[in-house]
Amino acid sequence: MFSHITVGVSDLARAAAFYDAVLAPLGLRQRPVTPDGGPTSLCWIMPGQALPRFYAYRPFDGEPASAGNGSMVAFLAPDEAAVAAAHAAGLAAGGSDEGPPGPRPRYGAGYYGAYLRDPDGNKLHIVHRGDIPR
Repeated sequence: MFSHITVGVSDLARAAAFYDAVLAPLGLRQRPVTPDGGPTSLCWIMPGQALPRFYAYRPFDGEPASAGNGSMVAFLAPDEAAVAAAHAAGLAAGGSDEGPPGPRPRYGAGYYGAYLRDPDGNKLHIVHRGDIPR
């Protein structure tokens, strides 16, 4: 459904450390940004898949990065352990807690997730969707 999702960041090195930590337990890996990204962007994908992609960019307009009010990126985790690992890694890499790992029955039986913010304030949700058969 999605080609890519982008969040704005102010410090690429800090964003790389944070997102490498959070996304590794989910199986995503950083890749070079070609052809359009250059030195102001980072990209993560599932190995062997061209899309979808997750990008962290310094804003093109040169203005400071800011988190969107009401915006959130949700990353799919293969299991509950990966949710917990990604959340813990994000906190250790400078993120802040917005909701610890646990069941979220209001969203469906088998829905398990955690929430955090990256160092620039972008809200993330790490979720295992046990409520949807694969």
